[in-house]
Amino acid sequence: MPDDSLPTDLDALWRASQERLRASVPESTFNLWLAPLEAVGSDRETLYLKAPEGIRAWAERRYSALIAAAVADCGTQLRRVSFAAPREGAHAHPAPELNPSYTFERFVIGPGNRLAHGAALAVAEAPSEAYNPLFLHGPPGLGKTHLLAAIANYLQDNAPGLSVRYTTAESFTNEFVAALRSTGSEAFKATYRDIDVLLIDDVQFLEGKPATEEEFFHTFNALYEAGSQLILSADRIPSELSTLASRLRDRFEWGLTVAVEPPNLATRLTVLKHLVEEAGIEIADKNALTELANRIDANVRQLHGALTRVIAHASLLAKPLSSELIAEVIPRSTRSAQAGSVEEIQQQVAERFSISRAELIGSSRAATPLRARQVAIFHTRELTDLSLPQIGRLYGGRDHTTVMNSLRRVEAKLGEDAALSTRVDELRTAINSPTAG
Repeated sequence: MPDDSLPTDLDALWRASQERLRASVPESTFNLWLAPLEAVGSDRETLYLKAPEGIRAWAERRYSALIAAAVADCGTQLRRVSFAAPREGAHAHPAPELNPSYTFERFVIGPGNRLAHGAALAVAEAPSEAYNPLFLHGPPGLGKTHLLAAIANYLQDNAPGLSVRYTTAESFTNEFVAALRSTGSEAFKATYRDIDVLLIDDVQFLEGKPATEEEFFHTFNALYEAGSQLILSADRIPSELSTLASRLRDRFEWGLTVAVEPPNLATRLTVLKHLVEEAGIEIADKNALTELANRIDANVRQLHGALTRVIAHASLLAKPLSSELIAEVIPRSTRSAQAGSVEEIQQQVAERFSISRAELIGSSRAATPLRARQVAIFHTRELTDLSLPQIGRLYGGRDHTTVMNSLRRVEAKLGEDAALSTRVDELRTAINSPTAG
């Protein structure tokens, strides 16, 4: 008979389940694979979980049964777990948009992000007095979201009297569309125009959405004229957000625009040391992290993903986390290929997937051309210095969002799909070979 004292509230239930999980696996395993999971809803016998993209597949495949048992031990009717979104009508508890672990203290400062960190801290300490708006830009995975959330967390802790709202441009769009279909725009306006600090992540998502863009334009004006602080981020500088109305691009540049650039070797090594320490992982080989930092030079997100893959391989193969294992699992990153060699990349990928180059850059959504195109875009981003819009133009005139989605899909699959990982490694070797082309 279930114990009536056991938790029934979803958040409390998940906390109790995590305590059981913590007791059943090594601390490093819990910290790496189970601690980041969030309960977002329940429906009959199913608990719905949310996981960061880099660990979702592994956590779902390896730990679903263990999690389900821990949840069942809490005396509820829930017997299964799902990493899919809750069905309509499920008792959904929206995941918090603000990550409490994103703080200024946990942000690793280096030459590429020092100015952005300083500007973000200045805004947090003196909203509407330092830089307004503050616009951070740079490729994905460099810490823009961390800095925005750090500002919001700082204000919640040190200025509780201020009303602060952090969201993404995608969420802003979804809320606006939902409001138009139900309660109307007035309630939506009240939500966003009567606040002291608004933080909007990934504003490039507004491109191609004229109605939402119009609403955001008026929201921006209302807040700015009221003296509220605005903090924005995007993957490009405002002038490169080409499909946004010029009046909105101009407003983004009214304050301070700061680039967030890729981390240098010392910064990457510091990030890795922090991640390993937080996960409670012991590394006997003192050169292992340096080897990994040398192999991943793109961004912090890829660095974290690479470390996750190495740990997974070490666990599966019962091998120590060493320089040798890293060399085996993680290919060395390089941007030695020039923009002119994109045709060579496309040709190599097309041949490896047994399709024509025309199919590769064409509009086909069939499985083989689609996967080949994603891999080719991944190599083009990795091996050249081209921007996302430039890459999109070389792949049939696709927009930067499509390019970014292709990158994310390949990165997410590399740690779990051995065949794809092998194919990517072989292609990289072929493309970088002196005899290629």
